[in-house]
Amino acid sequence: MTSATSERTEQLAINTIRMLSVDAVQRANSGHPGAPMGAAAMAHALWTRHLRHNPADPAWPDRDRFVLSAGHASMLLYSLLYLTGYGLTLDDLKQFRQLNSRTPGHPERGLTPGVETTTGPLGQGLGNAVGMAMAERWLGERYNRPGHAIIDHHTYVLASDGDMMEGVASEVASLAGRLGLGKLIVLYDDNGVTIDGPTEIAFSEDVAKRYEAYGWGTSRVTHGNDVEAVTAAIAAARADGERPSLILVRTHIGYGSPHKQDSSEAHGAALGPEEVALTKEALGWPAEPPFYVPEEALAFYRGALENGLAAQRTWEQRLAVYRTAFPTEGADLERALRGELPAGWDADLPVYEKSEGGLATRVASGQALNALAGRVPELVGGSADLAASTNTDLAGMGEFGIDTAGRNVRFGVREHGMAAIANGMAAHGGVRPYISTFLVFSDYMRPSVRLAALMELPVIYLYTHDSVGLGEDGPTHQPEAHLAALRAIPNLTVLRPADANETAEAWRIALGTRGPVALVLTRQALPTLDRATLGPASGVAMGGYVLSDDNAPEVILIATGSEVALALAAATLLRGEGRRVRVVNMASWELFQAQPREYRESVLTPGLRARVSVEAAVTFGWSRYTGDGGASIGVDRFGKSAPGADVMRDFGFTPEHVADVARGLLG
Repeated sequence: MTSATSERTEQLAINTIRMLSVDAVQRANSGHPGAPMGAAAMAHALWTRHLRHNPADPAWPDRDRFVLSAGHASMLLYSLLYLTGYGLTLDDLKQFRQLNSRTPGHPERGLTPGVETTTGPLGQGLGNAVGMAMAERWLGERYNRPGHAIIDHHTYVLASDGDMMEGVASEVASLAGRLGLGKLIVLYDDNGVTIDGPTEIAFSEDVAKRYEAYGWGTSRVTHGNDVEAVTAAIAAARADGERPSLILVRTHIGYGSPHKQDSSEAHGAALGPEEVALTKEALGWPAEPPFYVPEEALAFYRGALENGLAAQRTWEQRLAVYRTAFPTEGADLERALRGELPAGWDADLPVYEKSEGGLATRVASGQALNALAGRVPELVGGSADLAASTNTDLAGMGEFGIDTAGRNVRFGVREHGMAAIANGMAAHGGVRPYISTFLVFSDYMRPSVRLAALMELPVIYLYTHDSVGLGEDGPTHQPEAHLAALRAIPNLTVLRPADANETAEAWRIALGTRGPVALVLTRQALPTLDRATLGPASGVAMGGYVLSDDNAPEVILIATGSEVALALAAATLLRGEGRRVRVVNMASWELFQAQPREYRESVLTPGLRARVSVEAAVTFGWSRYTGDGGASIGVDRFGKSAPGADVMRDFGFTPEHVADVARGLLG
C-alpha cells in the first residue's frame, strides 16, 4: 500500500491494536501492555500481508498457524482476533483477565477461538510451533501428490527476549534447524527489555549467530514499525523454504508512552490513567471513550473474513479434486484430521500366554506399538535418544529427517523440547504423537506435560525404567517421587500395567483417550499372569480391579506394575496360613476415580480396614486407598546402585515382607 490514504488507514489500524491492548490492561489493572504496543506493527504486517486464515472457521485444516509464544502479550492476539472477526466482542476485551472470560491472562487453546495453543511459560510456544511445522511436513509428505498440494501451510511465531533465553527454545530450535523446517518462521520481538530491566543484564549473546549455528536463516528489521520492511522480511523467509527462519525485529516496548517506552515499567503492569491519557495524546488517539475502535480500522481488518473464505473455498475445491483422484488417501486424511481411529485399529494387538519368565513391559509396549502402527498410520514419534531402551522404534517405518518424513523421530537428548514439540504435533492435528524416555527424566518434561494436560492434547508418554528395579544405574536414574508427581497433574491419565497383556490393554486405552496418557513401564521382565484363573487384562480399563479374591476377604493387597506379581505371591503365603485375601491391581488411579462409587466400593470394601499398598515408589498419596488402618510398602528415600533384584529385596519388595506387613494389620 503506497497511497497516503492506505498508509493512514494502516497506521490507524495498528494504533487500534495498541490502544485496545492499553485499555484492556488498564481496565483489568493487570497485564502486559508494553509488548502489544511495540509489536503491533509487525503483527499487523503478518496478519494482513501473509497469514492465510479464515476467522469464520478457525479449525480449517490448511490454515497457517500463528503461535504467540510471548503469551504475556495476550492482548495483542485478542485484539487481532476481535478485529479480524473470530467471534470475540468488545465486551470480551473488556473482561480481560476476569473470572470465566474468554480473554484470560495468557492465551488458552479451546477457550478462545483462534488460539492455536496455550502459551505463557516462555519457550513453550516456540516448541509447539516446531511440532506444528513437523506435523505439516509429515502430512504433506504422506498425502500430497504431484499437482495436488492438499497440505501446504506455514507456521508463524511471535517470540520474545524471554523465549530466546529459555532452554526449551534452544532445544527445539536446534532440532528444527537439523530437520530443515522451511515453513517455520519466527518473528523475534527484540525490544531489549525484561521485567528486571535491560536484557543485557543477563543476556548479551548474538542471537542471530546462535540461530545460524542451528541451521536457521536469519534477517534483521531495524525499525519494528516499518510495515513494509517486516513484510519483505517475511516474504524472503517464505522464499527460502529450505530452513527455518528467524527475523529479528527491533521494537520499542510500550511504543507511544511518553514516560514508559523502552523501560521495564511498560512490561508487566498497567500504564496508569495519566500515562494512558498521555499515550493517547502522543498517538493522536481520542481520550474517550476507552476501547474506541474506528470504523475504518474495523472494516480494514474484517476484510480477513472475505479473504479467508475465498482461500478456504479454493482449498476445498482442490480437496474435492483430490478426493476424486485419490479416494483412499482423501478419506484417510480426513479421518486423521478429525482425530478418528481407523476401523479395526486394535485388531492386531498381541495376546500373551501365561509365562513365569514373561516380558519387561517396555518390551511388550514395543510389540503393541508396532502392531498398532500397521493399522494407525498417523502414529508418529520416538525417544530422547533412547529408542533401543524404550522400545519405541517402528520397524520399517522410516526416519523423520531433513529429506524424509518417516514415522520415527530422533529427538536427541532433548526431553523438554521433545515434549513441547509433541504438544505442537497434537495441536496441529492429523498425527498421534508418542514420545519416550526413562521415568526419572519426566522431571525434564514436566512443564510441557502439564500444558498437554491443560489443553487435553492426545499425547502418549512412554516412561520406562520405572523404579529401583532398574538396578545398577543407581539413584540418579531410579525414580521414586515421579509417579506421585505425574498423578498430581489434572487431566493426565497414568497407567502402570502389571504384565504384557495389561500393556497391550494400556495401549488400547491410550489411543482411545481424549487427553494425554502416560504408560509407566519396567526395564525388568515380569511374569505374564495366568488370566485363566485371574481377572482378565481388560480390567485395567477400570483403573483398579480385583485380580484374585477369597470369599469375605480379611485383608486387601493393592499393587501396581511390577509389584502385582509380588502381591499375588504374598497372597499365596497368607492363604497357606488360612487367611482370606483379595489382590487388587490399581493400574491407574485416574481411571479408577472415574468409576462410579458403587464400583470403587465393590473393589476396596469400605468396611475392611486391613489394606496394604505395594508400589516401588513413594508412599505419598496411597492413604486414599489404604485408609486409616492400612499400611504402605514403598520407596520413601533414594535408591541404590546394584542389580535390580538385589535392590528390590533390600527395599522390602519380597512376598515374605508383604505378607509380614499384612499379618501385622491382622494381628
